[in-house]
Amino acid sequence: MQSLTLAVGVVLSVLAAILRPIYALILYIAVLLWYPNYLVVSVGTIDISVGRFVVGVLFLRCIFDRQIMNRFTWSRLDTWVTLSMVVYVVTTFILQPFYESLENRAGFLMDTWFAYMVTRFIITGIPEFVTVVKWIAVSLAPLAFLGVIESVTGRLPFALLCGDSSYFAHITHYGFRFGFTRAVGPFSHSILFGCAFAMFLPLIWHIRREEGWRALAYVLSVTAVIGTMSSMSSGPWIMMIAAIFCLVIERHKYLIMPVLVLFVISCIFLAIAANRPFYHVIVSYANPLGGSGWHRAKLIDLAVEHFGEWWMFGYGGQDPGWGESLGMGKTDITNEFVLAGVKYGVAGVVALVGVLAAAFRALMDSYKWSTDLRVKSLYWSLGCTLVSVVITWMSVSFFGQVMPLFYCILGMIGSSARR
Repeated sequence: MQSLTLAVGVVLSVLAAILRPIYALILYIAVLLWYPNYLVVSVGTIDISVGRFVVGVLFLRCIFDRQIMNRFTWSRLDTWVTLSMVVYVVTTFILQPFYESLENRAGFLMDTWFAYMVTRFIITGIPEFVTVVKWIAVSLAPLAFLGVIESVTGRLPFALLCGDSSYFAHITHYGFRFGFTRAVGPFSHSILFGCAFAMFLPLIWHIRREEGWRALAYVLSVTAVIGTMSSMSSGPWIMMIAAIFCLVIERHKYLIMPVLVLFVISCIFLAIAANRPFYHVIVSYANPLGGSGWHRAKLIDLAVEHFGEWWMFGYGGQDPGWGESLGMGKTDITNEFVLAGVKYGVAGVVALVGVLAAAFRALMDSYKWSTDLRVKSLYWSLGCTLVSVVITWMSVSFFGQVMPLFYCILGMIGSSARR
């Protein structure tokens, strides 16, 4: 299987080097969507996925292309993303062995900062952004079809690619919900598979405003919804519902403040009436498919309880030891903000929040200053994606292909928003 992955990686890397930059970026995103991240080429203890092959070539191509670099303008969001990377790297080196940290952070940077920067380098404006989204929408459609097949029949199409190799053990398959299999596709978890669709849903919905794409955009949006639902996982469903709500409210912006005020008042009322933290009550009722909502709430409790242990540099890559309290052998941290704290300390949480704040500010400033309704709608769609991701992060932590996909979206925000 390594031979196949190496061959695919080499061929796609060559294509990334010779295609027009915008299509090379589309190729990279398609690789993230379609080729399993757990199929890697191992060189000693170093694992190289096909995505890393492609993004490495693409990054070097951008750096040495004078035309691309001359068009590039550094932004506030670039600063925050880069500073966050510094925090994530430095804290790791402080508490973990040097060579282990070097190997780990090199792969991490390729999956995050490289993905962000190649998107920033290549997308220089809204036309390029729309082109990329169109191709993403088309790429997701057949993947949604495979998700339906897997969900209905229980057969995993990508098992044929994995064969009986040990790589297949990396797939987490949780069986059935309501008689349907939780589809995983080329991802290592059904939650990640569903999130890949839900994350791009608002952007796919936006292309209905492009000439000649209205009807197709509706069809592709429906396929994204179907792909999300085929995962039969609460996290992606919540992301999808949040995204749709944000898209609907675009035409009723006057409701935003009342809804926020009602939400805050409701949280206070729930906390008082139930005599427990409001997030405990929310996870008890806001889980469309059932599942371990209590686990998410307990995780926040444990993070607060053990704040004195992790606030400085986190746990140095070690299990925090909360597994027994969560009813499991090891600690499964299903909250992106808690995960940032456990890995990197308070500085990691601040860095993550800083990146999100910079992204939201860039979108809000761009929306405010734009006079073109089509462009304003684009910024709104990007905001819908970001809001739905942040909401989902309260119950899901990203890894695998979804992480570089998210940083590609951050790069789109940086490239499309007003500097």
